[in-house]
Amino acid sequence: MENTHRSGLDKLRSFIDNGDIAVLCTLKADHIHCRPMATSDLDEQGNLWFFTNEYSSKVEEVEQNDNITLCYTDHDNSKYISINGTASIVNDRSKMEELFNSSVKMFFPEGLKDPKLALLKVQPHHAEYWDSHSSSMVHFMGILGSALTNERSLGGEHGEIDL
Repeated sequence: MENTHRSGLDKLRSFIDNGDIAVLCTLKADHIHCRPMATSDLDEQGNLWFFTNEYSSKVEEVEQNDNITLCYTDHDNSKYISINGTASIVNDRSKMEELFNSSVKMFFPEGLKDPKLALLKVQPHHAEYWDSHSSSMVHFMGILGSALTNERSLGGEHGEIDL
C-alpha cells in the first residue's frame, strides 16, 4: 500500500511544481466557484499548501463543504491534471514561516504579521491526468494517424491516481 501511495505521490509531483498556479474550485450555494491560486508547497505527505485571506469567500465555502477540485495546466508540455481532495484552513505560524516568500508578500504586504494571513491545506484523494509527452505537431500527427487507420491512438498518457 505504501509503494502505491508513494508512486501516486511521485506521479502527482511530476505534474506540479511549487509556484504553479492551480484553479481552485469550491461549491458556492448553487454553483461552482473557481479562482486561481499560487501553490506554495506539495509536502512529503502529498498535501498541497496555499496562502489565503482567512476572511475570504473561499474560506467560507470550504467551511461549508470541504470537498474541492484543483486543476493544473502546463500548455507548454501538454500536461493537465485535475485533483479532488479535502480542504482545511490552517493557522500554523511555523508552517507559514516555512512557506512565506516574496510572491506571497505581494498579496499580503504586512507579511507574516498580517492578521488575515492563513493557509489552505488540500489533502488530495484522487487525480486524473493527461500527458501527451510531445509537441502539438506530434500530437496532431497521432490524431491524424488515428483517423486514417481507424484505431484510437492519440499518443501520450491518460490515467488516474488514488492517493
